[in-house]
Amino acid sequence: MLRVAYFSPMPPSKSGIADYSEALTAEMAKLAEVKIFVSGEGFDPKAFDIPLYHLGNNPWHDFAYETALRHPGIAVMHEGNLHHLIAHLTIKRNDWDAYLAECELNGGPAALAFARDRVRTLRAGPDYDGLAMTRRLLDASRGVVVHSEFVARQMREQGFTGPIATIPHGAWIPRTDRNATRHELGVDETTPLVGAFGYLKPYKRIAESLRALRRLVKLDPRVKMILVGEPHPEFHVEQLIATLGLRDHVRVIGYAPIAKFVDYMGACDIILNLRYPTVGETSGSLTRALGMGKAVIVSDVGSFAEYPDDVCLKVPAGPDHPEEEDLIFEYLNVLVSRPDLARTMGERARQWVERECNWTRVAERYVGFLEGFRDGGAPAVARASVETVVEAREASADPDQPEKAEAPAAADHLPEPLAEQPATGYVKPVEPEAISAWVAPEAKSYAAQHTSRFVRTLEMTPAGDPSKAVLEMGAYMQITPALHYKLGYGTVRGCYYGEAGQTDHKRITSENGEQFECDVDLFDAEKDAFPYVDESFDTVLCCELIEHLPSDPMHMMGEINRILKPGGHLLLTTPNIGSLRAISAILQGYHPSFFPAYIRPRKPGEEAEARHNREYVPMEIQFLLEVAGFEVVKLETGEFLDEPHPEFAWVEHLLERYLVHKTLRGDGIYALGRKTGPVKERWPGWLYS
Repeated sequence: MLRVAYFSPMPPSKSGIADYSEALTAEMAKLAEVKIFVSGEGFDPKAFDIPLYHLGNNPWHDFAYETALRHPGIAVMHEGNLHHLIAHLTIKRNDWDAYLAECELNGGPAALAFARDRVRTLRAGPDYDGLAMTRRLLDASRGVVVHSEFVARQMREQGFTGPIATIPHGAWIPRTDRNATRHELGVDETTPLVGAFGYLKPYKRIAESLRALRRLVKLDPRVKMILVGEPHPEFHVEQLIATLGLRDHVRVIGYAPIAKFVDYMGACDIILNLRYPTVGETSGSLTRALGMGKAVIVSDVGSFAEYPDDVCLKVPAGPDHPEEEDLIFEYLNVLVSRPDLARTMGERARQWVERECNWTRVAERYVGFLEGFRDGGAPAVARASVETVVEAREASADPDQPEKAEAPAAADHLPEPLAEQPATGYVKPVEPEAISAWVAPEAKSYAAQHTSRFVRTLEMTPAGDPSKAVLEMGAYMQITPALHYKLGYGTVRGCYYGEAGQTDHKRITSENGEQFECDVDLFDAEKDAFPYVDESFDTVLCCELIEHLPSDPMHMMGEINRILKPGGHLLLTTPNIGSLRAISAILQGYHPSFFPAYIRPRKPGEEAEARHNREYVPMEIQFLLEVAGFEVVKLETGEFLDEPHPEFAWVEHLLERYLVHKTLRGDGIYALGRKTGPVKERWPGWLYS
């Protein structure tokens, strides 16, 4: 396994890169041996395959920078300028000679003259914007990681010729309680709330935003704004708020610990993430906001310009764009007056972040790139400059063919994607007669009530063929024949709770006289090893079973993973305790679950149904599949009985008013997962105490 020495500040450091590294190392540790260094002490380069240095433009990264010069490795450039860091390492230590040498190395005689004659004599400040001060680090680095093509271009312009991997900034998708935080702030559920987050410096375009807000509140006096972040001592934001007459509309929260920072963001409807000038930095607060599904307005500069146009609104910034304030006002006005548009844009942003910026994907790209440097090597193909890639694509393009997405560069060493399942893998529709024809007379009443659930289950089950095998857990023989006669599986097997080692042979006859036979194995699904060899089945059905388990559902999930073939499917269905029905019940003082009752003792030898021990919400089923080594192919909810529920309209209205999602509120959860690897976590913390 790849051994990585990981240099970065970590929490409780106030560096945003510390939070980034905490999330990234948790995922990288699943793919490589990662040791974290928060200082240069105790580092033995011989004990590692490659060191990884995270660099930001502040003093928190001094140890990473100095170690990177002594022991070359991979530099992660979170921005394209390190002048503040170099000033800390030199001027702050009263080492003017070192500062002058850095200026000459990075900017030549002109930069040296300015630093010697103006900065050294204290007649001018350091040229923070014009001189990036990255040359010494880049000269010592074997490879570079950046988060945007903007910074990749900067690295080339600053003289780096080695391999560069452009890896998107990882995204947090935290879950917050919007309405609880609004109550804390004294803001009701209908008030439009705008937020700006991070260190409150002038370059965050705070003044421009406040002037735009002053115009907006004249149209809609309900609008409020919060500023969350440590104020800059030279930027008197409270005075500016008072001057603009906005004290009743703007509240400066100040510095907030990350948990509260995220809560405040979750309370907002609109997020401003503006900045000019920029040195290419990628904002962790921006990725959070997008991942939380917020409507976001950004400056159309640097790396921010690379975000898709349909996930955020972009405002040109700088002296060449006097319309900046007007556009901020216009965008805010549209989003406040049309909250439906704001929510639609936020949902697109959330989906994009989940797809492109999840931490698992980011960690895979890091480890893939680092693997190329094992044993002193380097990736066989360095990432070409953006201009070269564009020119090559344009030169090879066939004007008669539709444009295709650009493939990742070879230097990224991305893992091969799993093969797509054929679109014909699902059979629709399934006629109710395919089920009812096989139901025993004594079970017809129950089957008639639940036909819609049975039909939906079969419609979500991947189709089989004579070579494929399917296992139905908790087999009542109600849909079991359809797995063979309707879906085409050559081998159909069932299992049920009972004494391990026993097998019942079931035989039923349809209304048309057809015979169906099936073996049903008995065992305890959360205690016993399933009596099947590894990779025995193409598909497993686990329907209305998991809610009955009293102690260890992950044992069952692990065994299902084991007996499924690579790429095999698990269809899991269970009641939804987050349904409209459940919400209605609990708000009116009733128990929300489907089957909360205890079972009265039965006569000796009489079998009793197992009660529901734990019911789930759709999000938990998604988590359960993912930690058990599955990707979610489809997740939806539906009613057990296809009947309208007008009596729950008031619950939908309540959810809409408080901006709580209305999706996945049906009575039953239907989830299809595809096996992608082994179990990731045996005891997930959200499920086990």
